[in-house]
Amino acid sequence: MTARARQTCETDAVVFDLGGVLLDWNPRHLYRALIDDEAEMERFLGEVCTLEWHAAHDRGVPVAESCAALAAAHPQYAELINAWGERSEEMIAGPIEGTVEILEELLQKGVRCYALTNMERETYPLRLRRFPFMRWFAGTVVSSHEGIAKPDPEIFRLLLGRFGLEPGRTIMIDDSPSNIETAASLGMKAVRFTSPVALRAALNGLRLVSYPSDRETY
Repeated sequence: MTARARQTCETDAVVFDLGGVLLDWNPRHLYRALIDDEAEMERFLGEVCTLEWHAAHDRGVPVAESCAALAAAHPQYAELINAWGERSEEMIAGPIEGTVEILEELLQKGVRCYALTNMERETYPLRLRRFPFMRWFAGTVVSSHEGIAKPDPEIFRLLLGRFGLEPGRTIMIDDSPSNIETAASLGMKAVRFTSPVALRAALNGLRLVSYPSDRETY
């Protein structure tokens, strides 16, 4: 067996985060259309519809109930708050095409691919229909279905156990430093996502994907 083949077979599976890695998710995509002033928009997202508030949705709290409670506390922002649930798909600008290409290349080479995502119960089926690549995975763990969310180590253990994955032979790709830290602490090979180009370079170093100019030679 060649050195390259040995390095390749050390990885049995690749696990992808979805938002921020394969999907361009950002509440600003929606709220820039609703709030003209950039500073006011940032204040609203930093003080009212915060990511800390949103984290409960990822653990399964119904978005409509959460929005209603927040709107009752901030009635002057009721319309903007309710838009979080009513227009959630406008928070996604589209797929991150370079990462989708990497996923497709891995699958073509026979690498098992999975997804581990923090996502609301209400939005996951919408995105599953909207983006075909979300149906390519051998398995997906959705935080809101489990009642736990990254970076809690328990959801990583759930993923590994459910699909019979060995941590040391599994790569976790995520854009969140805290999620990457948890994955690494459990023995997974953790790759922090910053761009498709950087991800391709990291996976090329593991002999899992090629650079565009090298694809014909691998």
